[in-house]
Amino acid sequence: MGKTNTRGQPTENISNPDLLAILQSTKGGYALRNKTARIWLAIIRSLDQQGPPMTVRGLFYNCENVHHVVSKSEAGYNQVAKQVLAMRRAGVLPYGWIADNTRWVRKPDTYAGLQAYFEHGRKAYRRALWDNQKDYVEIWCEKDAIAGILNEITDEWDVPLYVIKGYSSETFVYNAAEHIKTIGKPTFIYYFGDWDKHGVNISRDIERKLRGFGARFYFERVAVLPQQITEWKLPTRPGKDAGWGDCVEVDAIPADMLRDLAKFCIKAHIDDQVYQAAMRAEELERITLQQIQDNWGLASNC
Repeated sequence: MGKTNTRGQPTENISNPDLLAILQSTKGGYALRNKTARIWLAIIRSLDQQGPPMTVRGLFYNCENVHHVVSKSEAGYNQVAKQVLAMRRAGVLPYGWIADNTRWVRKPDTYAGLQAYFEHGRKAYRRALWDNQKDYVEIWCEKDAIAGILNEITDEWDVPLYVIKGYSSETFVYNAAEHIKTIGKPTFIYYFGDWDKHGVNISRDIERKLRGFGARFYFERVAVLPQQITEWKLPTRPGKDAGWGDCVEVDAIPADMLRDLAKFCIKAHIDDQVYQAAMRAEELERITLQQIQDNWGLASNC
């Protein structure tokens, strides 16, 4: 089932000629060259199939492996990246549909006044989901871009998402280990990373360092795994290390499947009765916060 809409109707219900006409009209009516049109359609169909956000590399793998509109090469990747940029600038591809967590800004929260502060707090308030669950869960991933896909799930389920970007520093892992030691319940770490010598060694390095700092936990590599490469027919690239064989980037796994994997791992540790009780308590506390905000508004107007 499709996951996107174009001009108010499900994209999956729009034929390629009609969809292309919509894209061209949004672009200003200029006809696209055949090669460009095929890439644009493949990008839209990929996003509809997997659901946004997707990484540019994930779109490239889909354009190459599923739609066969670009070659399996760096030039093919550059073609997709170029057209994603063109589609965003033309207004046919929402900027929020492309995952990119590699750049961010630090800024303290500030408010126009107490009323604005209360409004923000009421909307932002969430009960700690894991306080009364018997386990504690973390998701770790190798890449910023994958975090842009997974955080939709980790945010929903109140799960920490650690992004390591290669071999982690001692300080980063030390702080993570110290946090785990304060939890006081079984801790489960689920890892998403590339299947190549470098990627596998990174996950082993994390596990070794965490244990070296005294943390106790269960560690599982969720993706990429050899059986996933075979069963899901994931696109490969030549390995750079002797004796390793073909490699697979975690971006090659469809975005919706990555989100499903994360959700499956998390929900395996959720006691539904405890969860529902937390949600009922959260709703009542939101009502209380609304009453406080309303009372403050009345008092400030006196």
